[in-house]
Amino acid sequence: MDERPTVDALVADLRDRPYYVDQIRDHRRVEGREATHADVDLESRLETALSNAGIDRLYDHQAAAIGAVRDGDNVVLATPTASGKSLAYTVPAFERAMDHGGRTLYLGPQNALIADQAETLSSLARGLGFGSRVSVAEYTGRQSKSEKRDVRDRGPTVLLSNPDMLHYGILPHAHRLWEWFFSSLETVVIDEIHGYRGVFGSHVSLVLRRLNRLCERFDSDPQYVCCSATIGNPIKHAARVTGREASTFRLIDEDASATGPKHWLLWNPPEYDANGDGRDATGDGATTDGPAASNGTTGGSGRRRSSHVETKNLFVDLVAEGFQTLAFTRARQAAERYATESASDLRERGHHDAASSVTAYQAALTNDRRREIEAGLHDGSVRGVWSTNALELGVDVGELDAVLIDGYPGTRMSAFQQAGRAGRGDDEALVILLGGEDQLDQYLLRHPEEFWEGDPERAVCDPENEELLPDHVASAAAENWLNTADDAHFGSQFASVVSDLTAAGRLDRRETDRGIRWLHDGDGSPQHEMSLRTIERREIDLLDSRSNDVVASLSFAEALRDAHEGAIYHHQGQTYEVRTLDLDRDVATLQPTWADYYTRVRHDKTITVEADERAKSLSARPDTEVRFAEVTMRKQITGFERRDPKRGETIGRESLDLPETTLRTSALYVTVPRDVEREMREMGGEYGFNGGIHAAEHGMISLFPLSFLCDRGDIGGLSTPHHPHTGQSTIFIYDGYPGGVGLTESGYEEIETLLRRTGEVIADCDCADGCPACVQSPHCGNANDPLSKAEAVHLLDALSE
Repeated sequence: MDERPTVDALVADLRDRPYYVDQIRDHRRVEGREATHADVDLESRLETALSNAGIDRLYDHQAAAIGAVRDGDNVVLATPTASGKSLAYTVPAFERAMDHGGRTLYLGPQNALIADQAETLSSLARGLGFGSRVSVAEYTGRQSKSEKRDVRDRGPTVLLSNPDMLHYGILPHAHRLWEWFFSSLETVVIDEIHGYRGVFGSHVSLVLRRLNRLCERFDSDPQYVCCSATIGNPIKHAARVTGREASTFRLIDEDASATGPKHWLLWNPPEYDANGDGRDATGDGATTDGPAASNGTTGGSGRRRSSHVETKNLFVDLVAEGFQTLAFTRARQAAERYATESASDLRERGHHDAASSVTAYQAALTNDRRREIEAGLHDGSVRGVWSTNALELGVDVGELDAVLIDGYPGTRMSAFQQAGRAGRGDDEALVILLGGEDQLDQYLLRHPEEFWEGDPERAVCDPENEELLPDHVASAAAENWLNTADDAHFGSQFASVVSDLTAAGRLDRRETDRGIRWLHDGDGSPQHEMSLRTIERREIDLLDSRSNDVVASLSFAEALRDAHEGAIYHHQGQTYEVRTLDLDRDVATLQPTWADYYTRVRHDKTITVEADERAKSLSARPDTEVRFAEVTMRKQITGFERRDPKRGETIGRESLDLPETTLRTSALYVTVPRDVEREMREMGGEYGFNGGIHAAEHGMISLFPLSFLCDRGDIGGLSTPHHPHTGQSTIFIYDGYPGGVGLTESGYEEIETLLRRTGEVIADCDCADGCPACVQSPHCGNANDPLSKAEAVHLLDALSE
């Protein structure tokens, strides 16, 4: 292979490619830096083992974290991918084990990351020699009962697991099987703590409160070492997740590791003309590279060439030029499909060796296959990978030449985590972020300064969620009796929750010489009655009509939306049509189909305000308040549409008779000032006004992830020309989970920024009537009608300074 071009030469060459139509919206070169180190006194055997592993000096941030742990502080280490965060907990864990047998619990979010860490730590432990007292073991759901028993019998000093196993398999058996562990537990490591947010993070925060409570019973008081990507609230979030006071944490966020220079390209696929010509009928937005694509600045359609196809074109070019390349995409099926197509394209160009070294990486692969790919990235035998965010985490794959990000991953945090995979020593690396056509992607591509200079997103979870708390309190009672002092762990709602559980017969109240105690009634396992991944309990099984096998399970609300009769459902590359939905048996029957359309439900919503909790006036309109409230949202699915994937047009409608669902949650809401309503009606009449508030609602929802770590599917909304609670036209934005997980509460605090940004997104879009880049939503139950851009901008300008 010829010598690889420089990154500058490659970028210039990309501009000359046939598919290039002024797609590069921003090009920046981020300079590299040299590492800075600090001296740390280490036990001689540990120092030798690290040296044998190629670590002769520690970075400043590693040394600072080790010092903080030695001082007794809880620690949050928030530095980028590949900055060596693991040594911050490895050194103290090994020191404590070697000195007096002190134990460490490591919790990781994925088994692949846990296995990677276990291998690294085990290798280092072996380097300590015989008699060090350091032993490392995994304890996950993938192990057999005998393998788990062997781990407990060995009594390792470093145990690696995940929150699910802690919840299901360790805490419930603390007194019978794990006394040896909890009585000597000194360090708890929470890796990738930024991932513990939303419903999952709220669950995990309660699991860790149960852990803290059990440690008290065993007279241990472990420190927490939390590793995080860059987020806007690292200490507050670590405190919320772990149940420790924020004042006990020390933040270390200055990365002292070495990096090479990095070129960043923000790449916007070209826009199609107003007729939408040039799109194919694959249903995922795949396109041809026809002449209909253009980046015109007036009257555009808002529809763009698929970011998947753009990424594939670039991926093939980079691998062909000799750049070891990793492409991140969101879905497993997309990773598999485009890895196959990329290899085919390389073979057509005559790059047969490169084609054979291209593969997909995703969580469903076997451990052996993942290890094989990771090793291939390390030694260079794998030249290109399409991956889900499974490789965003701290699995060690070496440093690559280029990273492609297929569609904005939803947060700047994830974008920079993924980009951190690029960089090989002092060599220049390339990162290309390719935008999709939705609001958030297009906002950042039009305002690159927001991407570069915007405040990091904040992680949000809610350990006081009233839907989750009772099950975790019941679980705590099953693990060890409760007493009144446990409100220190479970908060101000603890007493009322215990009272309700007792009244329901789930807890037994007993008076003892030491005060009142509550015990679980001993019937069943409260831990196994809930999942850490959801709040809803009811699930619908999806059966393949050919085999009667369960191909997937959906929550009740998801099944009403995605598995109603007539719905088109995609799973593992197979397209199904739902033939029946039996809610008496909680089963949907699916039949394979060649249907070339997709389906989308239509629904009606109402919101009842149960209690206003807070209110504040807007700076631009002191006469207008935004409020944070407890609400009940009722949704009735009324029917569904069949839609042409090529143009998004409706080709048929059918009615549905499904039960109403209710959601008790939290919301923020703002009323439309009467003078602004009058002006909007003068602009566009009844349609223009209703379309304006509807468009503003869509836009606000789409930009939530710009400030908070969430997906826009985590948020819902309703706009109404008259609401009985306010007596005015009102826009509601609500948490999409029972009880809320803190998202709209945080949005309430940032409402003025949200209103301003939403106005900018809609005003800046050059489409004629509203498009996916400004006001259309794929989740809209009213088929994106009515929507009115001009009236929405007028409203948002009036509400924001």
